[in-house]
Amino acid sequence: MAKLVSKTYGDALFEIAAEAGRIDALWEEAEGVRGVLRENAEISKLMHHPKIVKEEKIKIIEELFKGRISDELVGLLRMIVDKGHFGETDAVLDYFITEVKESKKIGTAYVTAAMELSDAQKEEIEKRLAQTTDYEKFEMHYDVDAALIGGMVIRIKDRVVDSSVRTKLYDLSRELSKIQLKVGECAQ
Repeated sequence: MAKLVSKTYGDALFEIAAEAGRIDALWEEAEGVRGVLRENAEISKLMHHPKIVKEEKIKIIEELFKGRISDELVGLLRMIVDKGHFGETDAVLDYFITEVKESKKIGTAYVTAAMELSDAQKEEIEKRLAQTTDYEKFEMHYDVDAALIGGMVIRIKDRVVDSSVRTKLYDLSRELSKIQLKVGECAQ
């Protein structure tokens, strides 16, 4: 259900942005709203409080955002609150932002390496990713995990490339276990 809500509202916002020729502006506003909502847990508490009626919640949204962001985005937030889906607002904004990035051929890559990568290595990784995907540009996220021993793991959407030494050792030990089982079966 959450996926359906985020897709429905996210697609609607994307269509509005595209028709109005305001994709970049609404993208920036959506990131801003998402940041405000994530940083201010009190807003979420108000929106989920059972004793505050919908009309009051809509009024709170308008007081917070009207005049600061576009009417289209305020209207979307009002509709989300009116339909009782405020808890999905973050997912809706995430979906919209992802759709904008996809339309602009901007990929998001998560790279985990066994040690800190140099700027030259990061540049080479981004260059290789651009060559092997349909994306023209990447939003890169780097992390270090010494448990990988060596190599790296790269994740783009649901695609994962794991060239870590840890995984290679695991695969090798699994293969050795299979060989031992076969040898043990043959001996009997």
